[in-house]
Amino acid sequence: MKYAQALCQGDTVALVATARKNILPNLQPAIELLESWGLKAVIGQSIGLDNHQLAGTDAQRAADLQAQLDKPEVKAIWCVRGGYGTVRMIDLVDFSVLAKQPKWIIGFSDVTVLHAHLHQLGLASIHGLMPVNVEKASPDALESLRKILFNEPLHYELPFQSENQLGTATGELIGGNLSILYSLMGSASQLDGDGKILFIEDLDEYLYHLDRMCMGLKRSGLFAQLSGVIVGTFSQMHDNEIPWGKSAYEILAEHLSPLNIPIAYHFPAGHIPDNRALAFGKKARLIVTKSGTQLQID
Repeated sequence: MKYAQALCQGDTVALVATARKNILPNLQPAIELLESWGLKAVIGQSIGLDNHQLAGTDAQRAADLQAQLDKPEVKAIWCVRGGYGTVRMIDLVDFSVLAKQPKWIIGFSDVTVLHAHLHQLGLASIHGLMPVNVEKASPDALESLRKILFNEPLHYELPFQSENQLGTATGELIGGNLSILYSLMGSASQLDGDGKILFIEDLDEYLYHLDRMCMGLKRSGLFAQLSGVIVGTFSQMHDNEIPWGKSAYEILAEHLSPLNIPIAYHFPAGHIPDNRALAFGKKARLIVTKSGTQLQID
């Protein structure tokens, strides 16, 4: 696995849109945040483009991401928001330059497409808040992102949760948004979970959809390969007029508990202001005990 070098004062971070459209004024808090860290922001050509929901055509979004990948002076790429659209342009991008000059690509939700694809290419990435979330983000969410970018130690200690499954696991972190991971099955971006620690989160899904996604990932063999699981937030879940009969976390437990591996629930990451950063591709140690959960990231 290849990782980006630690950022230094004066380094440049590019802001691009791989999915939904955005305009420059919405990004001002993120620009100011980068400047407070001693970094410079460069605005990609996709910012301000308008193609219905998307930030320009697939070709335009891919060209912007490619341009930032190819610029040696750009040390990290921060995707400005999620929604939908990254999968439409992923196959138009040549990521081979990252093998020679790794750089962090940052985001969550729809950006899971990039995380999964990069992981299959042996490249690390950052699951963390995006520029449109900066203004409402918690101090811990902001600080965790800064620590990964500057290669500072990152260690999480969380309270015990009744749903947890005890144990210790070591492996590379992988994962992201469950709906996106499910949609990537059978593609070149499908995750390899062999001996790895899977993080999952989701938003705005029907409970029976959640069960269907778990069934799909289980039947694909992904779950059986894992050494551990970190369950983030599952926010704004929906039910039908005839209830499914289980909560989101009960559905997850039904599919994950039989694996007999450590599982940590309610990790503060996902579609919440306190969206703590995770370095996908880095080795991590997950320790789940009756006293609480520890996550140590190399």
